[in-house]
Amino acid sequence: MAFLTIEGRSVAYRLLGAEALPLVVLAHPLGMTQAVWDDVLPMLLPRYRVLTWDLPGHGASQAWPADGGGITPAALAREALALVERAGASRFHFVGTSIGGVVGQQLIAEHAERLLSATLTNTGAAIGNQELWTTRAGRVRSEGLAAMSGEIVPRWFSAVRIEANPALKDGWMIQMGRGDDESYARLCEMLGRTDFTGKLSGKQVKTQLLGGSEDLATPPATLETLAAELDSAPLEIIEGVAHVPSVEVPAQFAENLLAFLAPARTPTAWTPPSSR
Repeated sequence: MAFLTIEGRSVAYRLLGAEALPLVVLAHPLGMTQAVWDDVLPMLLPRYRVLTWDLPGHGASQAWPADGGGITPAALAREALALVERAGASRFHFVGTSIGGVVGQQLIAEHAERLLSATLTNTGAAIGNQELWTTRAGRVRSEGLAAMSGEIVPRWFSAVRIEANPALKDGWMIQMGRGDDESYARLCEMLGRTDFTGKLSGKQVKTQLLGGSEDLATPPATLETLAAELDSAPLEIIEGVAHVPSVEVPAQFAENLLAFLAPARTPTAWTPPSSR
């Protein structure tokens, strides 16, 4: 793991694979960490260079500063682009789950020229509603992530998966409880404010959508609405899977991703704006 200071805050990331290979950037869901990609990485690395990172106050990334104001999708997209610049890539493939998919939508809306492709999973143009996220943010501030993890984590995985492997739920409850309460709360408030409806059409980014039939947070109907916003982007719903397919069915997830990425273009040289 490595660290980069971005806008005054330390961000934890991993940059793996041969420098000459096309870059794939992976963005994790709210309350989790870049570890959600661990079982996918061995299947990607023979063909791609891979960049993963921890969102503010998640994993080993520094918490959002107390005086930093609200978090925005634009701020998270800038973070992703700063890491891509550290990798020296011109253009890149982006993969994001849940709030990671929100980062992807921001990149499509404002930085489409940088994207070779986008895979958005278990996300939506709008996720839930403002009241839901404001309520959760308030509860996190008063109760703490550790206390709420037992309520939230079981929604990430299908009941069948948890029954077969109870340690999966227990382990992610521990991980979630280690996160920064205030950063999580501000990300909740960001989700409550965010709606990409009407902002994604005509961007000419090769895009696919994935969802889970058992996903309660972003059910298939939410993905169908997003697909329409993205000019009828192809959508696959994986049966028996909930909110985090890279953890529940990593081999199937990686197979789908590799098939989608295969015909994409090779990156071209790019000069940072400061050097132009």
